[in-house]
Amino acid sequence: MRRRVDASTERAAPPPRPTRAELLAAAGRRVPDVIGPDLCVLFCGINPGLYSAATGHHFARPGNRFWSALHGAGFTERRLEPWEERALLARGCGVTNLVARGTATAAELARDELRAGRRRLRAKVARWRPRVVAVLGVGAYRVAFERRRAGLGPQPEALAGARLWVLPNPSGLNAHHPLPELVRMFRALRAAARDAPRPR
Repeated sequence: MRRRVDASTERAAPPPRPTRAELLAAAGRRVPDVIGPDLCVLFCGINPGLYSAATGHHFARPGNRFWSALHGAGFTERRLEPWEERALLARGCGVTNLVARGTATAAELARDELRAGRRRLRAKVARWRPRVVAVLGVGAYRVAFERRRAGLGPQPEALAGARLWVLPNPSGLNAHHPLPELVRMFRALRAAARDAPRPR
């Protein structure tokens, strides 16, 4: 899906909203990782929803609060749009997913897929060596990492030398955690990531 450029600001304009047919056709599609060396935090979603898979951008569905929580917590100086996701790298952040394939809901994922996703995530962390990995979704974390009683916040284990952190799923459908609470938890992560040592 080609993006238009707003010549008055030299910033990428929003891509067109996907049609229903484009959303349905996005099942199984992947969204490229936003990842590189020297990351402070690598955010790890569960898997792309159909809206993200159709547009090719992480947390792209209108109403997803990821970008607002990042800004509110001080990770970014303004609220980035999903199509500006590559700008995260200059701010020491990256984004990946436990499972790469897009689905209508995370409930479509099998337990074995999530556990295989943990192994792939470990390999990415070993290669890129972020200080902290933040998994966005406690239910998915419990299944993928086989930690049935895991809660939100810092975890006692590490992943390939990186600290592990669990945050709520930022989907707008997650009514258990309003935006101010998400911002507070993202802010705590940011403070911890600043002090986390670089993996060896």
